[in-house]
Amino acid sequence: MTITAQPQTECPDPSVIAAQNDAFRKLACLGVPPAQPIQGRMHVTRSLMEAGDGFMAEAVKATGEFTTFEQDNDPEGWHDFGAVEIRGETVFWKIDLYEADSDFRYGAETPGNPVTTMRVLTVMLARDW
Repeated sequence: MTITAQPQTECPDPSVIAAQNDAFRKLACLGVPPAQPIQGRMHVTRSLMEAGDGFMAEAVKATGEFTTFEQDNDPEGWHDFGAVEIRGETVFWKIDLYEADSDFRYGAETPGNPVTTMRVLTVMLARDW
């Protein structure tokens, strides 16, 4: 009987992905250009857009400034989720990673490669979850 080893899938370095996600959030939310180009787009939910009175702008700014990553909200160490409080309302943000040429149908095969990975940042009211 011959046993062949299955190829090992290389796990991405969480610190690389975290740094890229942080840089993308700062670009998308605060206009801070990253050291290296990062592809992505930001979406906000309809209820966040309709909150009025500058609420959405406050939520987006707080998302870009978020730094409180802990085991509970960041178990993989990717800095891809957070929650902020704006005027007593909880706002969630989430970054999903896709293959850049897949029309958002497939998750990123090499999430640490900013050339082949497209980031999508979604900012939403917690009640939208």
